[in-house]
This record gives sequence, structure tokens and C-alpha cells, in this order.
Amino acid sequence: MPADVDRVVAMMAQLYAHGASSFEPARARHATEKLLGEPEFGGAWTIDVDGATVGYIVVLLGFSLEFGGRIGLLDELFVAESHRGRGVAVEALAFAEEQCRAHGCQALRLEVAQDNHRAMSVYRRSGFQMDDRYLMTKWM
Repeated sequence: MPADVDRVVAMMAQLYAHGASSFEPARARHATEKLLGEPEFGGAWTIDVDGATVGYIVVLLGFSLEFGGRIGLLDELFVAESHRGRGVAVEALAFAEEQCRAHGCQALRLEVAQDNHRAMSVYRRSGFQMDDRYLMTKWM
């Protein structure tokens, strides 16, 4: 919901604090608001446990000839440190899969830092497999 954008942007800052990407709150806020206003691109949801927001998840929708149609991209998944190791991420991943199936996706993809072994373990247990490809980026 638009009322959650400030909370989500604050959590994004935590997510990106350990990453290689530069985090710009204004850009993140603008992109989140745009996504919420254009659901054909996907969605963003807060993760709530016992009435408290403890994370967020973003799933984007795309199209791939290789995969034969629509695909999902798990763009972001954040769970507060206080709630890690409790199955919250696994439940969020199951929710992401449900969203992708509801939109006719053939696959759900994600990116994870090569040194983030804890996240890789969660993703593998949820059925994700490593590719033999490199993710490359060119900023526009």
C-alpha cells in the first residue's frame, strides 16, 4: 500500500547496506510508488508477523522466449535480522510462487550475492537452482 512506502524504503536501506549497489532513497521511493501504481509490472508486499512489519518482497513480471512466456523475477526479499531463521523467508518465497502461478509464469528467477551463503541455502531449500551464467548489468 502507498502508506507502507516509507517503511519499505527504510528496509531497502538495510538490504543494500551490505551490497555493492549504491542505494538512493529518492530513486527507490519513486520506483516503489511507480510499481504500486502499475500492477502489470508486478507487485510489492510487506511481510507481517504478529502485526509487525518485519520485511518486504518484490516480484516483477517479464516475458522470456527461453522460458516460453511470462516469468517472474524475485527482485527483492528482505527479512529483519530479528526474524531470520524462523521460516519467514520460506513463507515469503511460497507467496511469490503463488503470485507467479496466478499470473501464468513459467519460472521464477532471482539474483543473490555469491557470498550470501545463508540466502542461497534458503533459496535452494525452496527449489531454486544455480545457473551457469553470469548476471551482467549496464546502467542506462
